Amino acid sequence: MKLYELLSSISYEILKGSDQIQIDDLIYDSRKVVKGTAFVCLKGFNTDGHKYAKDAIEKGASALIVSDDIETDANVTIIKVENTRSALAVMSTALFGNPSEELTTIAITGTKGKTTTVAMIRSILECAGIKTGTIGTLGIVIGDKIYKTANTTPESYEIQQAMRKMVKKGCKAMVIEASSLGLKNHRTDCINFDYGIFTNFSHDHIGESEHPDMQDYLESKAILFKNCKKGIINIDDEAYRELLKNSLCETVTYGFNENADFIASNDKLLARQGFIGVHFDLKGKKELSADVAIPGRFSVYNALAAIALCSEMNVQDEFILKGLETVKVKGRVEVYPVKSNYTLLIDYAHNAVSMENVLKTLREYKPHRLITMFGAGGNRPKARRFEMGEVSGRLSDLSVITEDNSRFEDVNDIIADIKVGIDKTDGKYVIVPNRVDAIRYCIENAEAGDIIVLAGKGHEDYQEIKGVKYHLDEREVIASVLNPRTEEENMVVEE
Repeated sequence: MKLYELLSSISYEILKGSDQIQIDDLIYDSRKVVKGTAFVCLKGFNTDGHKYAKDAIEKGASALIVSDDIETDANVTIIKVENTRSALAVMSTALFGNPSEELTTIAITGTKGKTTTVAMIRSILECAGIKTGTIGTLGIVIGDKIYKTANTTPESYEIQQAMRKMVKKGCKAMVIEASSLGLKNHRTDCINFDYGIFTNFSHDHIGESEHPDMQDYLESKAILFKNCKKGIINIDDEAYRELLKNSLCETVTYGFNENADFIASNDKLLARQGFIGVHFDLKGKKELSADVAIPGRFSVYNALAAIALCSEMNVQDEFILKGLETVKVKGRVEVYPVKSNYTLLIDYAHNAVSMENVLKTLREYKPHRLITMFGAGGNRPKARRFEMGEVSGRLSDLSVITEDNSRFEDVNDIIADIKVGIDKTDGKYVIVPNRVDAIRYCIENAEAGDIIVLAGKGHEDYQEIKGVKYHLDEREVIASVLNPRTEEENMVVEE
């Protein structure tokens, strides 16, 4: 496209060159600049793209999009805008042909529950025959393909590119986790979402590189409801009033509160062969009795949000119920089906807080034994290891201590630190340094009624050791333990 076409929806000043030039692509990482591209100088907490303008010019960038003045004698067009992050969103939308207009767009914001709610919505919509792409913690998911991203909410270029790819692949809907930083940093600009969902609000993401205080954190989340047509709101969380203070969107509410549009009641825990989750009844705008295949009472709130959203989209009840009963979130208390009478879960819990949340939730199911296999990351604060050891020792009937991403540390040193924490408790533990062997130990020693949690890796499919990432998908490891190949199958046949 011509540069002026990419900039048609934004105010700009030509400092040098011409806006009539052809632009093949937009780049904001100077290492990826090639001839014919426009380099957008983004400002972040740790770096400033303006510092790499010279590198971009040397690599053949045809244009620079800046917010600060830049001096150069090179034959390059320089365009000045007020905010380069906002400009990247505008230009990316134009470059990819405004794909959000061809999709039903849904954004979810909140401190917790975004990933799970995305999965529930996708499960329901796909049951209803509505092909749905997602963007979030797990990456960009289109069909059975996952494209990894650097952030929960990627830069606007990746979002617009992903939506165009979704349209080409036949998707009719897109669900995105809209993080507070993603909203604040203009990554979701230029998308007037059809629906915005609020899950909950609690203390998080306060620090130098994130939000200076809770007010800024809340105001960042509130941006979504100034840019959506309909808000799906948890009214059991008092923050919703402040969140909607300056919004103009129509709202639909959910919660246990009798004033909600979608009201949950009679919630109870459910556990049966191959299923661990929660049941609840629904009244208000819709009357249902639902089973949700994700454990914990908090899953009711996520399911309520998904039901409210899908009801507004006129999805039939049978698909809502089927989607909730079969939903899986990769690496989030993910049930791996086994034929024996125990429950095997894979979860991403990799610090004391997340581990405590998961283990307390699972203890409510009153297992015969709660067994937790976990390690701790290398080159990270030792205090985390002490805390994880103490939490597992206190809440687990048996801890199986193993490796995680040991990075540049010796796994035995990390395990020794975990022991410091676990030794403060009366919890039983065994040490199996190799993670594959630890998984095998858990499975081979499982007893009827056990709940076994493989904690720490979740959706990750690698093990980082001495700076190298080795492939390790726990689902593959479990499958190999449960269905070992015979010696004959393992032999190499020579022709």
